[in-house]
Amino acid sequence: MKRCIALFLMITLLLALPVMAAAEGTHSEDFTVDTKILDVIDHPAFTGFGRLLFPTAFEIPARLPIEELYYLLPAYHTINPENACEVLNYLKNQAEDGNQIFYDIYTDEEKAADPAKADTGLFFFRGNPGGKFAVLSSGMAFRYVGSIHDSFPQALELAKRGYNAFALVFRPGKITGSEDLARAIDFIFDHASELGVDTTDYSIWGGSSGAHFAVWYCEQGAGAFGGQDHGKPAIVVTQYTASYEVSPNDVPTYANLGDRDLYCQANEKARIRDLQGMGIDAELDFFEGCWHGFGLGIGTAAEGWVDHAVDFWQRHMTT
Repeated sequence: MKRCIALFLMITLLLALPVMAAAEGTHSEDFTVDTKILDVIDHPAFTGFGRLLFPTAFEIPARLPIEELYYLLPAYHTINPENACEVLNYLKNQAEDGNQIFYDIYTDEEKAADPAKADTGLFFFRGNPGGKFAVLSSGMAFRYVGSIHDSFPQALELAKRGYNAFALVFRPGKITGSEDLARAIDFIFDHASELGVDTTDYSIWGGSSGAHFAVWYCEQGAGAFGGQDHGKPAIVVTQYTASYEVSPNDVPTYANLGDRDLYCQANEKARIRDLQGMGIDAELDFFEGCWHGFGLGIGTAAEGWVDHAVDFWQRHMTT
């Protein structure tokens, strides 16, 4: 009798295995450009942090679809709803596969003391286990956080190439954004084993105002923003920034901007020239027909710039 029961249980388990495996790899329906943005925010995969996928500075109309994402991204150009869907589906599928995709960088007590810190955190785009990492911050002009266009897509491109990428959602503002970047880097170093990242030769990437944070972190040091000293990054990547500061503390810099970005052209060209004059390796890609805030530049002369930045990073890796 006992043998029969054991045999029955074994057969039942074997029959159930394919079903269990299929269920484990099953994802919910993909988002499309017609999906309402509020439906993305409310999706179970993003419980507790869905609002941070999009700018929190604006009220989102109930019927606004991803196709009209530009409504939430004033002053950005070359916004690509299909690419936004790719990013969102990647994050959704990662979460549904049981991978943690969002990390708080502040404690509940810190967020209670400063409610603005509730709208911060890191979205993790996984590369190879034990791979090097990058931290990315978006613009826009310290008024809102445009991660869905200006750091999530870049982070996904890095993950595709095997690098671990963390897109930072920060408090808009020169000082607060820099403090959040310092805190984010502290978090990654403190949890490197849990996250599965190599902390040597890390890099910092930023677009527009996010590029300011990257530059200031190197020039002024993490301590100026309440952070720990983890050593300088191997490189900094800046997109379309008006930052002009230069310092012996700067690190090798890859930069890019468009020829129609009149706001940033003079400063960025001068900054790269002066870094080179100080003996700091610096490169500038200048793309025809591109405006401020082109992101990945899909369909423009800028498309593929991430490969240039990764090549530059690799040249400055020590391990």
